[in-house]
Amino acid sequence: MRTGLAALALAALASGCGKGSDTVEPAGGRPLQAPPARALDSYAEKLRAAQAARAAAAKRWGLKKVPLAAPPPPAQKPRITTRDGFEVKGHERLDLPPVFTTVPVKEKVVFLTIDDGAEKDPEFLRMMTELKVPYSAFLSDYLVEEDYGYFKDMQKRGVALHNHTLHHPYLPALSHAKQKREICGMQDVIEKRYGTRPTLFRPPYGNYDKATLRAAKSCGITHVPLWNEEVFTDHWEYREWDRKIHPGDIVLSHFRGREDWDGTMRDMIRRFLDKVTAEGYAVARLEDYL
Repeated sequence: MRTGLAALALAALASGCGKGSDTVEPAGGRPLQAPPARALDSYAEKLRAAQAARAAAAKRWGLKKVPLAAPPPPAQKPRITTRDGFEVKGHERLDLPPVFTTVPVKEKVVFLTIDDGAEKDPEFLRMMTELKVPYSAFLSDYLVEEDYGYFKDMQKRGVALHNHTLHHPYLPALSHAKQKREICGMQDVIEKRYGTRPTLFRPPYGNYDKATLRAAKSCGITHVPLWNEEVFTDHWEYREWDRKIHPGDIVLSHFRGREDWDGTMRDMIRRFLDKVTAEGYAVARLEDYL
């Protein structure tokens, strides 16, 4: 009899193991929860399924390797400042938007940005969605107006749409008032068509002056990202003398097709992803770091 009672006592004690306290759940208490290991198994299964889907997409779109997954967005955003030599007179005093080519991070991530809006390839949208590769679009209305719906579809897929002026002019040749019309006018278009008012602006050709940044600020712009590399279908171009990719670099490309390139936007993406993946870089979402 004592042996049976002892066994029951041990069983009761065992049922309370791992709770980290001396309390015992009363009879008729809350139902037992699934053990943490089961939740971990479920999470691991989801990760395996996501990786398998990513691998299948990489094979389907002709990539050499599966693109690396970006790390979680930083809990604390990095401090963005204007790159040395890219300032205008009175930049800090006037609190003008920072102009930068790289986001200060230690992780091996890069940011893909695509300009203007000339090419509207539905297969490109499908490719990027299946590969789950983030990118940011900087749009000019004189090209976007041909098919606002294409970029609405892009936005629905999670892509942020930003300002690249109405008509893509060389801004330093214009007065402050005309520059403001180009920038604020594009703000109005994006807000009307897509329901958001951008805070990122890229001047055409990467050219700007003090009037550009003053106008941009007055239109609600907080950041002016340029780029450190540019990728085409058949080659890369570099701003830095070492001709290398660096952590946090912003990469530029354009919405272009066979009329301008020896290939398609899908070919450009293959060249971009094959290189950054081979060098151990993941593609992160620029907006998560600003």
